[in-house]
Parts: sequence; structure tokens; C-alpha cells
Amino acid sequence: MLTVRYTEWDGTQRIRLTADRVFEKLAEYLSYTDDVQQAFDWLLRHGLEMDGVRVMGLDEFLEDLREEMRKRHRQFNLDHALDEMRQRLGELLDLERDTLAQRGPEDAGARDRLEQLDRLPHRLSAAIEQLRQYEFADDQARSEFERLLDELDNIRDLEEFQRRYGELFHGPESVGYDQALDLMRELQRLKQLEEALMAGDLDQVSLEQLSQFLGQRAADDLQNLRQLMVLLTSAGYVRLGDKQVQLSPKGVRKIGQLALREIYQGLLRDRTGTHHTDHRGVSEIRPEATKPYAYGDPMNLDLVTTLKKALARGTGTPLRLQPDDFEVFDTQHATTTSTVLLLDMSWSMSWEGRFAAAKKVAMAMESLIRSRYPRDYFAIVGFFTRARELKLKDLPEASWNMGDPFTNLQDGLRLANDLLRRHPSSNQQMIIITDGQPTAYFSRGRLYCEWPLSFGGISMRAAQETLREVERVTRRGVVINTFMLDDSPSLRAFVERMTRINKGRALFTRPDRLGEYLLVDYIARKRKRV
Repeated sequence: MLTVRYTEWDGTQRIRLTADRVFEKLAEYLSYTDDVQQAFDWLLRHGLEMDGVRVMGLDEFLEDLREEMRKRHRQFNLDHALDEMRQRLGELLDLERDTLAQRGPEDAGARDRLEQLDRLPHRLSAAIEQLRQYEFADDQARSEFERLLDELDNIRDLEEFQRRYGELFHGPESVGYDQALDLMRELQRLKQLEEALMAGDLDQVSLEQLSQFLGQRAADDLQNLRQLMVLLTSAGYVRLGDKQVQLSPKGVRKIGQLALREIYQGLLRDRTGTHHTDHRGVSEIRPEATKPYAYGDPMNLDLVTTLKKALARGTGTPLRLQPDDFEVFDTQHATTTSTVLLLDMSWSMSWEGRFAAAKKVAMAMESLIRSRYPRDYFAIVGFFTRARELKLKDLPEASWNMGDPFTNLQDGLRLANDLLRRHPSSNQQMIIITDGQPTAYFSRGRLYCEWPLSFGGISMRAAQETLREVERVTRRGVVINTFMLDDSPSLRAFVERMTRINKGRALFTRPDRLGEYLLVDYIARKRKRV
């Protein structure tokens, strides 16, 4: 018999990390960067929380280590750290001087040696080093010096340590020579741990030393951090390239699923949209829902339920069916749609988490369409100073472009129009996510960029050329829906001119609500229950 025993958490139990939970955290960080390695480094730096228990990150280790250093700074001072060694040197020099004095002033060799002793440097290690070449007249002084010479390396290290860090130690407790050496070595180990943690080199971090300074839980957490990459690679979410972490196709798909799940969790707290489609497509069976047959319904018979109803009235053969026994699968009418999502990748999208929210929505929409509407066409176009198509494998690592800070919506519309022309359907639409009006355009194959006339103002020629592209799109019957992440008057005015031309819709929303608005709108326009 299996017995499960529950005990109160006391910090000593081991945490079982799972690849799915670790990858969820990695995906969260990846929404803010275009570099998987950087996202993984952030994960290591910040740690993660699972089931209410926190796994410390490298930044927390660093802060705790530095606090351990500060405790020692507040407790000790190094003012008298070398006093013992100075005293030993002074005593042996007194013995040597006494022996030389007994030879009398007429001994020229004794006078030279006394002068050498008087010219010794003040720095303790330098004085000892200089005495290496000195021939002692006193045997006891020579013996004491040889024992002192064994400490020369330690004295040098302690002098350098005192020079570099002595002012930091301002505590009330003075340390002697041996205690100062222990303190120096302890601080050196702390510094080595600090450097390894700052470099993110977990293999160079000693678990034994970390446990000594921060406790066993810290050592366990570091061991968990070391397992993160093993978990992610074993699960097939990431792969190791040339010294760099890369997402696998499975990881790319998982990010879209996570984004879709997160947005749906928000949708459950809100009501669904009420937009209807203009064109009905094929009828799709909903196997999870049935209803009694009514005249005119498609005969998508649920045979099991139908026979159960007949058998409920009586058994025997032949089985007698009545019209009320017929149960059919419910149906929904869905449209086939070709959609291109135009994603603003200009520099301003880095503000207030706009691009992270927009990228998450793009991943969620791709996952939604691939899983629920596989016959639909869906593409993503990113536009900044130029426009380019974003493939699914590139989307998790896409980011706003600071090197090309202009907004070329005209080129984005042109590229989206070309993609839709190659994938015709009864319902074609473009969805634009942007936070600014156009500032770049192409004319006769040449790129032009222009700053607005004033801060927050309009770039007149760029706006005109973009609206001409809107007219071309509109003549093909493509609907443009715009989601604005900024409510500046200039952007509102430009988008209103777009909607007057195209008869599409425009909506201002915050980054944190973008997913809910966009997915509800898309799903509601995809189907209508009949």
C-alpha cells in the first residue's frame, strides 16, 4: 500500500523542478528580448518561484554574499593586524644591535651593519626582504629572522589587503595577525564566489563554500539552477548552438501555446465579443455538443445517443425509432480568413512593455489559428524603417529595432497586400498594432525618412504615401483593423483618416489588454453559432 506523508515546509526539502514550469518562466523573459541566451541569463539572475517556494537567483546570491562582506566590515578593523609581526622584527633587530654594540665603535664592520639596520624601509615586507642579504652577527636574531621570513608571503598579502580594503573595515573589534589572515582568506573566498556569480559561471561556484557562507538552502538552490539547462534541453525546448542557447521548433510552438493560454485566462473573466461575420463558410460539426433534431438541420446524426433514446422506451428487435429519438451534433458556421498581422517594431514600441505585449499577441494568434482554424492563412509582417515578413521560428526572438527607428507602415501594407494576393479568400484582413504615425516611405523604389514637423507631430509626406497604400489595399476589398497603443492626437487623427478610407475599425487599448481585445474580436468574426 502506498502511503503519502505531508509535512510542514521547513526549507530543507528538495524542490522538484519541471521542464514545463521552467520554460514558462523563460518564455516570460523572452517576451522582453530578442536573445534566448539573454532570457536564460535573466532566468538565472532572477530565479523562479514554483508552488509558492522560491528558487534563489544569482542576483540574490550576490546580494547575500555582499551582505556577508558588509557584516565583517562593520565588525572588524585592521588597524593592528601587523603589530605582532612588527614587534617580532623589532625584537630580533634589538638583539642584533646589542651584539654589534659589544664589538665597540672601533669595529668598522659593526658600524656598517648598524647603518644598514638604520636604513631599513618602514614597510614591513620591504624591510624583511632587504634583510635577506644581511649577515646576522647574533645567532638568536638569525634564527628568529628565519622564522619571520617564512611569513613573508603572508605579510605581503596582508599588507596589500590592508591597502585595498582597510578603509572598509571600520568595526570596533581589532584583529591580530592570525585572525587577520583568516579574515583575508575568508574575504578572498567571498570575492571568488562573487566573481563567479557575476560571470554566471555556475560550474566555478563551490557548493561547499556557498553552503558555508549562505547555508544549505542556498547550495540546494544553486544546484537547482545548474539543472535548468539540462531540463530544457532534455525536454526538447532548447538546443545548444555555438556557445549559445537556441529555441527548438517545439519551444517555439510552446511559447505560442503559453501566450494563448495566458490571454484566454484573461478572457474568462470578461464577456465575449459580439461581432458577426459577413460571409458564412463551411458547416463544422461540434462533437462536444448535441441537440434534438429539428426540421432543416443537417443530418449529422449522433447514433449512440439516438439509439439510447430508443432503447430507453423498450428493448427488443427490430428497434423502433421515432422522430423524437434523433439526436444530431450541433454545428457552427465558420469563415475561411486570410489575415496578416502588421507589427510595429520601431524604437518607441520598447516603451511601457508595448512590444512585449504585441509579440505575445502575435504568438498567441499564430497558435490559435494553427490549432483551431488550420485552413486559415495567417502571416506576420514587422515594420520599422523597412518591412519584412516574420516567420514563426523568428518571432520569439524578434524585437523592436533601435538601429532603424523610423515607422514605415506604407512598406508594411505593401508587403501584407502581396502576401494576401498570393493567398486569396472571401475574407481578407490586415490587423495593425502600432503606437505611432508613419515617418518613412518608399517612392519609385527609393527610401525616404523624415522626422515629424514637431514633437508628436505629423510627417506629412510619409502620411500621404501611406494613405495612398491604404487606398490600394481597400480597392482589393481588404479590411484594415488598427489597434493603437498610444492615444496621442496625431496618431488618432492619422488612424481616423485610414478608417474613413478603408471602412475598417480602430481601437485604442493598453498593452496589458491588447490580447483580450484582439483575440475576442478575431474569434467573434470567425464564427457565428446557428
